[in-house]
Amino acid sequence: MKPFAYSAIALCLMPLPPARAQNQTVDDLKGKIFDARMAQQTFASGLKFCSEFDGKHFYFQARDRVLDLEEYHRSLGNLAKERVLNPEKHRPWTDEDAAERWDLVQEEAARDQADCQLVASLPALEKQLDELERKSPRPATKN
Repeated sequence: MKPFAYSAIALCLMPLPPARAQNQTVDDLKGKIFDARMAQQTFASGLKFCSEFDGKHFYFQARDRVLDLEEYHRSLGNLAKERVLNPEKHRPWTDEDAAERWDLVQEEAARDQADCQLVASLPALEKQLDELERKSPRPATKN
């Protein structure tokens, strides 16, 4: 092998310098901040209920209120048992429809809780980013 090849291999095996690692941390923080701001915008009407999102409740946007998962589950069972019209499927509710909706609202309850936590962490994330950016060396500017 030629000397150039050895130096190229050596460069590939060297660990990342601290500046690059810090840039990755800054990029990760910026990504979390972006996600928090998006959650803040898309979930704006549900944010006022954040204290109620404990994994057992979810935000029902159509009525702008919080519903209890267990009560909702019982209601879904009753809709299927009584064969009430399911407006989304244009036919009476079935047990499968109820199970499908139940899965969706459980996911929604977890997402509501996670969105609230993410939005609540926004000020701390922004502060952490500011501190990292103040500590990082500034690139030289050309005059």
